[in-house]
Amino acid sequence: MAAAAAAAAVGGPQQSQPELPAPGLALDKAATAAHLKAALSRPDNRAGAEELQALLERVLSAERPLASAAGGEEAAAAAAGGGGGPGAAEEEALEWCKCLLAGGGGYDEFCAAVRAYDPAALCGLVWTANFVAYRCRTCGISPCMSLCAECFHQGDHTGHDFNMFRSQAGGACDCGDSNVMRESGFCKRHQIKSSSNIPCVPKDLLMMSEFVLPRFIFCLIQYLRDGYNEPAADVSSEKDLNKVLQLLEPQISFLEDLTKMGGAMRSVLTQVLTNQQNYKDLTSGPGENACAKKSHEKYLIALKSSGLTYPEDKLVYGIQEPSAGTSTLAVQGFAGATGTLGQVDSSDEEDQDGSQGLGKRKRVKLSSGTKDQSIMDVLKHKSFLEELLFWTIKYEFPQKMVTFLLNMLPDQEYKVAFTKTFVQHYAFIMKTLKKSHESDTMSNRIVHISVQLFSNEELARQVTEECQLLDIMVTVLLYMMESCLIKSELQDEENSLHVVVNCGEALLKNNTYWPLVSDFINILSHQSVAKRFLEDHGLLVTWMNFVSFFQGMNLNKRELNEHVEFESQTYYAAFAAELEACAQPMWGLLSHCKIRETQEYTRNVVRYCLEALQDWFDAINFVDEPAPNQVTFHLPLHRYYAMFLSKAVKCQELDLDSVLPDQEMLMKLMIHPLQIQASLAEIHSNMWVRNGLQIKGQAMTYVQSHFCNSMIDPDIYLLQVCASRLDPDYFISSVFERFKVVDLLTMASQHQNTVLDAEHERSMLEGALTFLVILLSLRLHLGMSDDEILRAEMVAQLCMNDRTHSSLLDLIPENPNPKSGIIPGSYSFESVLSAVADFKAPVFEPGGSMQQGMYTPKAEVWDQEFDPVMVILRTVYRRDVQSAMDRYTAFLKQSGKFPGNPWPPYKKRTSLHPSYKGLMRLLHCKTLHIVLFTLLYKILMDHQNLSEHVLCMVLYLIELGLENSTEDESDEETSVGGPERCHDSWFPGSNLVSNMRHFINYVRVRVPETAPEVKRDSPASTSSDNLGSLQSSRRPKVLQRENSGTAQVFSLVAERRKKFQEIINRSNSEANQVVRPKTSSKWSAPGSAPQLTTAILEIKESILSLLIKLHHKLSGKQNSYYPPWLDDIEILIQPEIPKYSHGDGITAVERILLKAALQSRMNKRIIEEICRKVTPPVPPKKITAAEKKTLDKEERRQKARERQQKLLAEFASRQKSFMETAMDVDSPENDIPMEITTAEPQVSEAVYDCVICGQSGPSSEDRPTGLVVLLQASSVLGQCRDNVEPKKLPITEEEQIYPWDTCAAVHDVRLSLLQRYFKDSSCLLAVSIGWEGGVYVQTCGHTLHIDCHKSYMESLRNDQVLQGFSVDKGEFTCPLCRQFANSVLPCYPGSNVENNLWQRPSNKSMQDLIKEVEELQGRPGAFPVSISSETNLSKEMESVMKDIKNTTQKKYRDYSKTPGSPDNDFLFMYSVARTNLELELIHRGGNLCSGGASTAGKRSCLNQLFHVLALHMRLYSIDSEYNPWKKLTQLVEDMNSQLGNEEQQPEVPILYHDVTSLLLIQILMMPQPLHKEHFTCIVKVLFTLLYTQALAALSVKCSEEDRSAWKHMGALKKNTCDAEKSYEVLLSFIINELSKGKLYHEEGTQECVMISPIAWSPESMEKYLQDFCLPFLRITSLLQHHLFGEDLPSCQEEEEFSVLASCLGLLPTFYQTEHPFISASCLEWPVPPFDIITQWCFEIKSFTERHAEQGKALLIQESRWKLPHLLQLPENYNTIFQYYHRKTCSVCTKVPKDPAVCLVCGTFVCLKGLCCKQQSYCECVLHSQNCGAGTGIFLLINASVIIIIRGHRFCLWGSVYLDAHGEEDRDLRRGKPLYICKERYKVLEQQWISHTFDHINKRWGPHYNGL
Repeated sequence: MAAAAAAAAVGGPQQSQPELPAPGLALDKAATAAHLKAALSRPDNRAGAEELQALLERVLSAERPLASAAGGEEAAAAAAGGGGGPGAAEEEALEWCKCLLAGGGGYDEFCAAVRAYDPAALCGLVWTANFVAYRCRTCGISPCMSLCAECFHQGDHTGHDFNMFRSQAGGACDCGDSNVMRESGFCKRHQIKSSSNIPCVPKDLLMMSEFVLPRFIFCLIQYLRDGYNEPAADVSSEKDLNKVLQLLEPQISFLEDLTKMGGAMRSVLTQVLTNQQNYKDLTSGPGENACAKKSHEKYLIALKSSGLTYPEDKLVYGIQEPSAGTSTLAVQGFAGATGTLGQVDSSDEEDQDGSQGLGKRKRVKLSSGTKDQSIMDVLKHKSFLEELLFWTIKYEFPQKMVTFLLNMLPDQEYKVAFTKTFVQHYAFIMKTLKKSHESDTMSNRIVHISVQLFSNEELARQVTEECQLLDIMVTVLLYMMESCLIKSELQDEENSLHVVVNCGEALLKNNTYWPLVSDFINILSHQSVAKRFLEDHGLLVTWMNFVSFFQGMNLNKRELNEHVEFESQTYYAAFAAELEACAQPMWGLLSHCKIRETQEYTRNVVRYCLEALQDWFDAINFVDEPAPNQVTFHLPLHRYYAMFLSKAVKCQELDLDSVLPDQEMLMKLMIHPLQIQASLAEIHSNMWVRNGLQIKGQAMTYVQSHFCNSMIDPDIYLLQVCASRLDPDYFISSVFERFKVVDLLTMASQHQNTVLDAEHERSMLEGALTFLVILLSLRLHLGMSDDEILRAEMVAQLCMNDRTHSSLLDLIPENPNPKSGIIPGSYSFESVLSAVADFKAPVFEPGGSMQQGMYTPKAEVWDQEFDPVMVILRTVYRRDVQSAMDRYTAFLKQSGKFPGNPWPPYKKRTSLHPSYKGLMRLLHCKTLHIVLFTLLYKILMDHQNLSEHVLCMVLYLIELGLENSTEDESDEETSVGGPERCHDSWFPGSNLVSNMRHFINYVRVRVPETAPEVKRDSPASTSSDNLGSLQSSRRPKVLQRENSGTAQVFSLVAERRKKFQEIINRSNSEANQVVRPKTSSKWSAPGSAPQLTTAILEIKESILSLLIKLHHKLSGKQNSYYPPWLDDIEILIQPEIPKYSHGDGITAVERILLKAALQSRMNKRIIEEICRKVTPPVPPKKITAAEKKTLDKEERRQKARERQQKLLAEFASRQKSFMETAMDVDSPENDIPMEITTAEPQVSEAVYDCVICGQSGPSSEDRPTGLVVLLQASSVLGQCRDNVEPKKLPITEEEQIYPWDTCAAVHDVRLSLLQRYFKDSSCLLAVSIGWEGGVYVQTCGHTLHIDCHKSYMESLRNDQVLQGFSVDKGEFTCPLCRQFANSVLPCYPGSNVENNLWQRPSNKSMQDLIKEVEELQGRPGAFPVSISSETNLSKEMESVMKDIKNTTQKKYRDYSKTPGSPDNDFLFMYSVARTNLELELIHRGGNLCSGGASTAGKRSCLNQLFHVLALHMRLYSIDSEYNPWKKLTQLVEDMNSQLGNEEQQPEVPILYHDVTSLLLIQILMMPQPLHKEHFTCIVKVLFTLLYTQALAALSVKCSEEDRSAWKHMGALKKNTCDAEKSYEVLLSFIINELSKGKLYHEEGTQECVMISPIAWSPESMEKYLQDFCLPFLRITSLLQHHLFGEDLPSCQEEEEFSVLASCLGLLPTFYQTEHPFISASCLEWPVPPFDIITQWCFEIKSFTERHAEQGKALLIQESRWKLPHLLQLPENYNTIFQYYHRKTCSVCTKVPKDPAVCLVCGTFVCLKGLCCKQQSYCECVLHSQNCGAGTGIFLLINASVIIIIRGHRFCLWGSVYLDAHGEEDRDLRRGKPLYICKERYKVLEQQWISHTFDHINKRWGPHYNGL
C-alpha cells in the first residue's frame, strides 16, 4: 500500500494528459483490469501499483466536471454545450471503477461472489422517513429498538406488546443486535450466529478494492470541497449545494451499493475510511499538484467560515497529540480565531433578532469563562471518515450520505470509529443546525444517526470515557441556550441579575434543540453513563446552571386595566422546553437513584440544586414577599429539588432532615409554588381575564396529564414538605394571605377587602380551602406505592368519564421519561384496569353514531374508591368535576344507596410516611381552628359569599383533623399545657378534639357602621378573657436561644400569626399599633378606614354546638339531631358504618359528631348536653327588610323554576307524540279516513300539510303540493350475484375479482345480444335498464307547497353559512326533519288511494277486460289532465322528470343505437319504476314473507312517482301494431307475415321479453288512476307468458331423455279436462313445438356436461317453476300494494308463492289448499293455450334456425339473484395493510401515497393521486361514478378508515377494524393489531343497500373531485 500511495503522490504531473484515457484502454477496460490484477498479485507488485495509480489519477481526476459546477455559469454552458454534459465523464469513471474492482471479471458476478462471504448476523436495514416499521416492547432492551416488517413477521411475537409505526426521522433494523434487543425476538434469518461456517475471504477477491477505493473516496471528497460555497443570506446558494449533490448522486449510490454487498466489503471500506496514513498521504495538499492544493485551501476556508480552527500542521506533528480538552495547541490555535469570530457572531445574532421582531428585550450574553471553549471550536480531521462526516454536516445531512454512513454500522470496528467521529463533530453539528433554514429536516436526519449510536450502552459508555461525551453535550446545550437569554423581570425588575431564555425565540418556538436533548436523554438512560454524570460535581454545577435559565421563564403579569392587545402563544414553547430540556433528563437521572447504595448521588444533586436556588433568590432580590400580580409556571429548580427529595425518602431511606435546608430557606422555597396555586384559583375566578385565553391555556397545561407529574405534583409535594417543617400557624396564615381572603374571615356580616373585588371572594375562598384539602389529603409522594398511585389515577380518570383504553393510557401520567422502562400497557396497568373497571363493548346507536369500546368504573369502585380530591387535582376543565359528581349521584340513586344530591364522599387515606408526620400539625393549629370556627359561624348566620362548597371543605378539614388527631386526651383535661398554651383567648390548646368543645362567648370585631351588629349594646360581662382580641402575645420561650438566625425567623412567624388573627377579628386594642414589616404594606391598616367601628358580638358557641345547629339548619327541622349512641351503644365500638359513607351535608355532620364523640368522652357528654337544650330557631337576629326581600326573591325563583319544569315536561311530551306520528307515516296520505258511498264512487280528496307555511289542503293544479324527495343514482342492484358466497377482498396477487357474474353484467350482455339480432326499438321494450345507475327515489314523508319550496330555496341561497350541500344543485334539507333532499315530487290531485274504485268483485269476463285494456291504451287523451294546457302542476311534473334524468349519467340512460331516440326515454322511464320496486324488495330482505309495511315502505313514494312517469309515458304512444298486448291476447292468422322481410331485423320474440318490464309498460300506458280489475287482468295475461317462459327454460335445461319422457307423458294427458292447467301437458307441448326448430339439435356431447345431471322429479320441477315466477309475483304484489294500498300478507317462505298468487287474484277463490300446491293452477288463458304457445314458439323457431346457441342462451333467464353484499374482509387488518400499502397502482405503476380500495368491487385506487387524474377528476371520484354511479365506499389503507363519496360530497364514515379494546385506530397512529368488527361492517352494508348514507352521516364536505 505504501508504494501505491507514493505512486499517487508522484503521479501529480500527469494531469496534463487528455481528459479520457486513450481509446484503446477505453475499449478494453476488462482486459486492462485483468492485466493490472495479475500485476498486483505478483510478490513484487510495485510496477503494477504505479500503473494502477497512474490510471486512477487520470480516471478520477476531480478537476473536470464539478469544478465548473462551482463556477456556476460555465457549468451551465458545459451542460448545454454537448459532450454529454458533466454526466458522461462521471459515468465513464464509475465504469472504470467497477471494472477495476471486479479485476476484469463481470461486475455482477463479482458482487455475487462477495455476497457469498457475508456473515449476515445483523440486519441493519436503513430506512428513511415514512417507512413502516415495528417496535416490540417485550423484546426491546433499548426503548428505541425497531424492526423492519420482514424481520418482524419472520420472528415470533405472538402475545407481545408491539406496535407498527411510521418512522418520523428514519431508522435502522436492530434484528440480530443483542445489545438492543433480546435474542428471542430475532427473526429466522438472524438467529444463526453464522460466523463459524462462513469461509475465509480469499485474498485476491478484494485486493483491487483496497487499491481503488481510497482514490475513489478522496475524489468524492475533492468534489465536495470544490462544490461548497458558504451559503450567503440568499437561498440560491442552497440550490447550488443541491445541484452539487445531484451531480454526485451516482458516486454516493455506488458507495451505498458497495455497503449492501455484505460484511466482507464493509470491512474493506472500514479500513479505507479509518486508515489515517492513507488520508495523510492523499490530502496533505502542499505537493506540486495545483488541483490538490486548491482543494486543500477550500477545505481550510470552509473550516474557518464555520468558526472552527484547524490546528496548524507544524504544531500537530511536532507535539504528541494531547487530548482535546486540555491541549495547549487548542488554546493557542484558538486564541486568534475566537478573538475575531466571537465578535462577528454576536453582532450577527443581534441583527437577526431585530429582523424577526423579537428584539424587544435585549439579549444577554454570558461571559465565555463558564465552559471549555475548545469543545465548541476546534476540529482536526485525521481520516476520510472524519472529513466525510464534516462535509455531510456542511451540506446539511443529504439523505444519501446519511444512508451510506448508516449502512456501514453492522461493521463493529466502523461503528466505534464512526461514533467517536460523530462525538468529535457534535458541537459543529449543533452550530450548523442552529443556522440551518431547514432545521426540521436536519433534526430528523441527525437523530436518525445518533439514535443508532447512543442506544447502545456499551458504545455510549466507551465514548463517555474516551471522548468526554457528557462534557460535550452539556456544553453544547449551554451554548445553544445562551444565544437567546434575556433579563428576568420576576420580582425586582430593575435590579434583577437573573437571566432566562426568551420563549419567543425561533430556537425555542421551533423546538430546534430537540435532537440535542433527545440524545442527552438517550445516553442518560444508560446506568453507567448516568452514574458518571451524577458523580461529576463540575457537570452537576454546569447542569444546574443550565436549568436555572428556565427558572422563571415566560413570566405573566396580570393586566388590570384593559385587555392585552396581542395574546402571545409563547407558553407552548415554555412548557415544551421545561418538559423536554429539564424534566425528562431529571426523570432519566431519577431512574438510576432507586436503591440505598445511590444515596450519594441524591445528596450531590440536592446540594447543587439548593446552591442554584440560593443564587436565584439572591439574583432576583427576593426577601419574603412575592411581587404582586405576576406568576410564572416554570420553577424547574424547585421541581428537581422536590423530586430528588421524594426519591431519597421513598427509595433510598435517606433521613429527610439531613437534606433539608434551614427554616428561612424553606420559607423562601414555599413562596413561589404557593403563588402558582393561588394564581390557579385567580385564573379560574376570571381575575386574569384581561390577559386573554392563553393564561387559561397555561393553567390547563400545568395540570394536564403529560405535564402534571413534572409540574403540579412536585410543587404540591414541595409545599407539603415545607408545611411539615414550618410553624403551622405561619403556614396557614400565609395560605389565606396568598389567596387574598384574610379580610373575609371575620365574624361580622359585612367587611371590606382591600385586595379583592367582592365578586371574586367566594371562588378564591373555595380555592384556598380546596388547596388545603388537597395539600393535607394527597399522598402521591408521601407513602403511596406505585401500584396504589396507578390505581388512584385510574379511578380518578374513570370517574370523570368512561374512557377508551388508549385515552386512559394517555391520561394517566406515566413516568415521562420514555426510556425509564416503565411502559404503558405494562402488566400492572392491565391488571389494575381489570380490577377497577368493566369493559363496555362498542355499541351502535340507531342514529348511526358509532361508539368505541369503553371502560367504566365497577360499582364497588364508586362505593369505596371514588376520591373527589384526586379528581379535582387531575381535572383540566372544571366541568369534569361536575361530571364525576353527576355520575356518582347516578350510581347512588341506581343502587339505592342515597336518593338525594350527595356531597363528595370522605375517603380514608393511606398512612403517611413517618418523615412527613409534621404535615398533620396544620390540622391542629389555632389559626386553622379560628378559620373553621369563623366560617361555620358565618355559614350558620347566612352571611353572603359562602357556598355549599365552602361548607363541604370546612367539614372535610374538620374530619381530616379528627382522623389524624395526635394525642389521645385524658378525660380529666382541665388545664392542659399551663399558661404557655393560653396566650390567646380563642382556644386553650392546639388539639382539634379538645378545641371543638371550647365555648367562645364574645368576639370584638371591626365592622362598617352600616352593619346590623353595631346597634347592639355591649354586654357588661365582656371579660377580656373571652374577647377575640389577642393578648399582647408573649413570644414563646424558644426564642431565647443564642441562635439569632432562628430567632429572626420565629419573630417573623409570630408577626405573621399575630397580624393574621388580628385581621380576622379586628380587635381595636392592637389594630392601630401593629408594626408591619415593610414588604406587606399592601395590607392597609384596618384602622385607617374611617367608617369602621368596633362592635362586640355575643357568640356563645363552640364548634360542636355550631355543627349541631348546622344539622338543624340543613335538615330544616328543629331538634333534628339525636345522638345515635343513646339508642345503640354498639356504634361507639365499631364505628365504620356504611350508612354514613354516602350522603349529603347532614350525613357529613352526623359522621363528624360521631367521630368527635368517639375521640373523647368529654365531647360525647357535651354533645348530649347541647341536644338536651331545646334549641330556639337558629338565626338570633330579626329579619330585616332587606333580608325579607331576598327571601321573597328565593320563593319567587322557586316558583318560576317549578313553572318552567312543567312547561318543559309538556313540551317534551308533545315532541314525543310528534316524533311517533312522524315515524309511523307510511306514506303521508294513509291516515285520512275515507267515506265510501255505494253510488258513483265519490272520493274525498287527499289533504296535505305544508311543512313550511303550515297550511293544510289538497294538491291542486294551480298550487300543487309535493313530497320532499332525494333522488340518487344507484348501482346497488347491479351488484347482486347469483351465488350465495360473498366475494372476498383480494389479499394476494392470485385473488382477483372479475365482475362478469354480477346482475349488471348479465343484463348488459343480454341487451347487447338482443340488439345484435333484433330491431332496436323492439329490444328497448324487451328489457329493463337501471341495474347500474338507476334512479332511486326516497322521501322522508313530509310535504310542502311547491311555491313555498321555491322561496325556501331562495332563502337558502342567500344564507352563506350553510355548508355540506350545494343549493345551486337544488340540494336542501327538509325544513321539518332536516333530512337531506334534492327535489320535490308533485302529488297528483285526486283521490288519495285507489282501492275504493274496486270494492266489489268485477263481473266482467276476462275477454271484456282485455278489450277495455286495449282501448284504454290506445286512447291518448284519456288522461284527465290534458297535457296541452300548461298548468303549474304539469310544469312541475316536467321539471321533476328533468331532475330524475339528470340524476344519473348519460351512459346509464342511452342504450339505443340511434342516439336521442324516444324509445330511449321510454325505456328509461319504466326502468325508474322497476329500479324502485326492485330496491324496495331488497330492503325487505329479497322476499315478501314479512308482509306488512316495512321501514322501506315508509321511505317509498312509488304512488306519486307512478303518476309522474305515467304522464310522461303517455306522450310516447306505442304504435298499436307493435303493442305486445296484442301478441299476448290475440291469435294471428298468418304467422309467417309476422317475421318481417329478410332485409329488416325482426322484432324480439315475445318469449325473450322480460315479463316484469312488460307489466310496467302496460300499466304505465294506462290512463291513471287505474282500475283494479284492469290491473288484475294485465297480471293474469302476463302470468301465462311467464309460465310459458319458465317451461321453455326448463325444457332447455334438461337432457334429451327427460325431454322425450315428458313429451310422451304430457301427450297422454292432453285430452283431460283441465289440460291447460297441467304443467306436464304444457311442457310436452312446448318441447314438441320447440323441437321443430334447431333449438335442441346442436347439443354436442360437450353441452350435456354443462347441464346438471339431476333427475327431475315432479317436486323439483314444481320448485323450479315457482322460483322462476316468484320475482315477478313479488314485484307485482309490491306494485299492487302501492297503487291500491292493499296490505301485504305475511307468510312462511315455502308458501310465499301461493299467498302472493291469491293476493294478486291469480288463484280462483274456491281453491282448496289440501293437495300439494301446483303453480299451474294459477293459469287463466285469455285464448286457447296451445294455439298461442304455438304462435310464441314459432318466433323462436325461426330465430334458432340461424342462431341456435344464442337462442338457447336468451331462453334461460337467470332470475334468482341473491341480495347484494360488500366484499368480505379478512379478520386481521394487517393482512390488508401488508398487501396493499406497498402495492403499485395499475394505472400509474407507482406505489400510491394514499392507497385505497373499493369495498364494492375490490379495485385498488390512488386517493388524491394526481398521477391518475383524468379530465380533472381524481381516481376515487372517477371510480365512484363508474362503480357506484356516484356512490363510492373506500377503505383507506394507511388510515384504516372508510370514506364515503356521494356525488360531489364525501364523508369519513369511521372504521370497521377495532383493536382488542374495541377502539378505532385512525391513521394507524397507535399501530396496535386491528380486528374486523362484524356489526359495524353490517351497519355499513345496510346503509349502502338502503341508500341512507346521506341521512345518517352528518359530517359531509365537498371533495371538488380531488379524492
